[in-house]
Amino acid sequence: MAELRFEEGELLQAARDAAELEDFGGDDFRAGLRVLLETYRKTANFDEKGVRRNHRRIVSLLATRLRVQEAFCRHPEIRNRTLRRPMYLTGLPRTGTSALFNLLGADPAARPLLLWEGIFPDPVDLPVGQPDPRFVALKAHYARGRERNPEFTKIHYTDADVPEECVMLLAHTFCDVQMGIEPMMEPYASWYRQQDLRQAYTYYANLLKLIDWQRPGKRWLLKSPAHLWALDVLVEMFPDACIVLTHRNPLESMASACSLTDSLMRGRKSYDKLELGPTVLEYYAASLERGLSVREQSDPRRFLDIDFEQLVSDPLVAAKSVYDHFELDLTAETEAAMQSHVTANPQGKHGAHEYDLAQYGLTPDDVESRLADYIGRFALC
Repeated sequence: MAELRFEEGELLQAARDAAELEDFGGDDFRAGLRVLLETYRKTANFDEKGVRRNHRRIVSLLATRLRVQEAFCRHPEIRNRTLRRPMYLTGLPRTGTSALFNLLGADPAARPLLLWEGIFPDPVDLPVGQPDPRFVALKAHYARGRERNPEFTKIHYTDADVPEECVMLLAHTFCDVQMGIEPMMEPYASWYRQQDLRQAYTYYANLLKLIDWQRPGKRWLLKSPAHLWALDVLVEMFPDACIVLTHRNPLESMASACSLTDSLMRGRKSYDKLELGPTVLEYYAASLERGLSVREQSDPRRFLDIDFEQLVSDPLVAAKSVYDHFELDLTAETEAAMQSHVTANPQGKHGAHEYDLAQYGLTPDDVESRLADYIGRFALC
């Protein structure tokens, strides 16, 4: 078997061979792809499994771009679809965005992005009623993954048909946070922070339209902490978007974020956990500063803050505050669906997630000092 290499030309050809297509829809993604591959070659320190996993993933992303472009060529009208009043959930990681996302997703009127759709946004021709084989395979894949790595399930439960971060769509642009680690590694980290994200989000919006064309919804519900980097783009691109920010004591959220990042580092030969914490803190602090700066310059009616403690203590009250603020119709059917979700998904359902700042080279003073303005503004300590 030939050695797998993170070389642009080889990966592009592998994608063409897999999709049996040639048109990637322009070259705007190549700058990000190149710096990502450079990062993988120089600083990722992948072991053999890590090389295989990430090589396979890049080929898959590129092959999907080819199939997406084919769909747009066949159906140019897709790009003209309107996504009305999408709701975006964002904030620092581990602040309750996933819990709120799943709760609001219980509303029949909401249209959350499902995990499998984020990986496979391109359409396939199937007989009516036949399940997408990609979904079936992914469902089995995640079931095996939960068995092999139950610790990660405690941190973040994943399955093919559950709501998931729309950052998965942005991965196809190669100008995004990728798997949550790359923006913390050089040279990708410095490159990413210097980018105008409008181009990436334009492609992302077209992918949403493509999915909406296949399986339409009334009102899109989307979430990712990564949107803090691009709130200015979202406000510009979706003038009627509703944006919810979740907040939690960062002594807890940063420790949990470090643990999550640590779990995503599998596939590396080695890395220093004591260096991981300061890197994670700086990355997320910078994203928060950018996001809050945009928020301060925008119409306050477009934003709502949700406190983590309130969300945990009374999820339905938190959900109602979202509907009240954005003047959405909260029907009895929706309330019942949300109550059923809360009952079926108590906190810690998949096990307790344990974490500690010290093991990642951070002290409480480090976190409180770096995020002092944020802590004071939202009274988080």
